[in-house]
Amino acid sequence: MKTIINAYLHLEGRCREAMSFYQDCFGGKLTLQAVKDSPMADQWPAGLQNQILHASLISDNLVLLGSDMTDGEGAVIKGSNISLSITCSNGAEMQEFFSALSKDGEVKRPIHSFFAGRMAAVQDKYGIFWMLYSDKK
Repeated sequence: MKTIINAYLHLEGRCREAMSFYQDCFGGKLTLQAVKDSPMADQWPAGLQNQILHASLISDNLVLLGSDMTDGEGAVIKGSNISLSITCSNGAEMQEFFSALSKDGEVKRPIHSFFAGRMAAVQDKYGIFWMLYSDKK
């Protein structure tokens, strides 16, 4: 797998609606995973079980990712509701990027197991939010 960067939209309860709109705009295959249908369902309160944990819209070379979830600190602010999501080619690359991006920044979520891989979240020293992912392959 090669390393790629995609936009990740934080849509705070409107993910299903927004991603369906973007599918109408761009075409492609839309995949939505609710919290209740994920392996992490027991880690979220009952009131969030129908929220979208992860969405992906794939159309040719276009990949748009999204979620209803926030970083746990409350509502997102318009303009800060987009992160850059890096799908790393392997775990070592993920660790390298994580270390570099978190230098003088803030770790939002340390590297941890997530679905079929590992993920982490960092706000860099310039205020940019990054999500990092690597699969177990």
